[in-house]
Amino acid sequence: MISSFLFTTASFIIALGILITVHEFGHFWVAKKLGVKVLRFSVGFGKPLLKYTEKRDGTEFVVAAIPLGGYVKMLDEREGEVPPEEVHRAFNRQTVAVRSAIVAAGPLFNFMFAFFAYWAIFVSGESGLRPLVGTVEPASVAEVAGFKPDDELLSISDRATPTWEKALDAFLAESLREDELKVLVKDSRGYESTYLLPQGILSELSAEKNIFDLLGISPKRPVVPPVIGEVLSGEAADRAGLLSGDRIVSVDGEEVASWAEWVGYIQKHPDQQLELEIERAGSFLALPLITSSRQQGEKKIGRIGASVDMPEALYEGYKRVVHYGPLEAAGESVKKIADLSWLMVKMMGRMLTGQASVENLSGPISIAESAGKSASYGPIYFLKFLAIISISLGVLNLFPIPILDGGHLLYFLIEAIKGSPVSEQVMIQGQKIGIVLLLSLMMVAFYVDIGRLLK
Repeated sequence: MISSFLFTTASFIIALGILITVHEFGHFWVAKKLGVKVLRFSVGFGKPLLKYTEKRDGTEFVVAAIPLGGYVKMLDEREGEVPPEEVHRAFNRQTVAVRSAIVAAGPLFNFMFAFFAYWAIFVSGESGLRPLVGTVEPASVAEVAGFKPDDELLSISDRATPTWEKALDAFLAESLREDELKVLVKDSRGYESTYLLPQGILSELSAEKNIFDLLGISPKRPVVPPVIGEVLSGEAADRAGLLSGDRIVSVDGEEVASWAEWVGYIQKHPDQQLELEIERAGSFLALPLITSSRQQGEKKIGRIGASVDMPEALYEGYKRVVHYGPLEAAGESVKKIADLSWLMVKMMGRMLTGQASVENLSGPISIAESAGKSASYGPIYFLKFLAIISISLGVLNLFPIPILDGGHLLYFLIEAIKGSPVSEQVMIQGQKIGIVLLLSLMMVAFYVDIGRLLK
């Protein structure tokens, strides 16, 4: 438990460190290139933990104690006295175009990071499961549309879907459209058909209701045989005498056909004695097993402390590796970033107008959990996580809210139109409004996070 918490925390801090550095480096690099003097480049707030001062220009590079943001401090007459010989390097003396370029560079670098991350993943090859339909719920949206078990999704609204991940991406990209959704499928005999999903069906997507729930389908997965893999010492399986390689034949007289059935039965019988029939090295044995339990939310579920023995070739025929050439990968990366950015903007708009639940928000706790999970799955999944959060930071920072980059860009636009800077009083009031808005958003996100934990 402690090691898992430390791993999640470390993953979260590393993710934040990378993305904050990318964002602030955008401001820093463009400011330097356009001749503005940078006084400090800080990753984190508060007390400096590490500090390095560049000899040539005197820029301080700082890693601070609170890793929840960062900043680039530039020479500016509004924040202190500026030597006459360096006035031309002050931020406030630059043209609107130069100041706008410096401010916009932070979000732009977030998008660039996501682009290169996705490009590297697409070029190296992305492994996934073929989008085969498993079960179709009776009277569900999918059954009414015509979906059948073993159908393979070929495209969704002309977006190719070689894997389930691509299919989910396509569903999400199309989720905010109000017209019918065309899904091209190939059945088990090789015949292709086009199914129509009702208008606006995906608008009900939320953190609590996913695409599979809405449509009434489940992905097809291979049947995992009920064979014991690792047995934890001192746990219920070990006390009962179960060994690695044992195959569960039946439990309490009921035949067990898959690992999923076995797990389901165990979870429904916490702290109970079960009668097993197992197959071991060609012989059939009877074993009594007393399950243990753990708390899951408000109910108690059974457990035995044993993992599955996963056959190596089990997923052959279900896996697919998708490769793109360098140019094609660039196009796919741009499309991915555009889809996700538009989805985030539209979803935020729907939440503000009450058309979508705030349950769709993710606060620091949810993001930290996702960082830990993605890092535990491997570097490719962690890179995908970083790309998504980087896009989120880019989109959020471009919102026209004072104190964010988008707020500054709004001030510069007004200045360009009226021919003079926005008054200091307006900027102060704007900052107050911006702080209130951001604090409110953070409080809602924390509330949603804590609600999820309590559930």
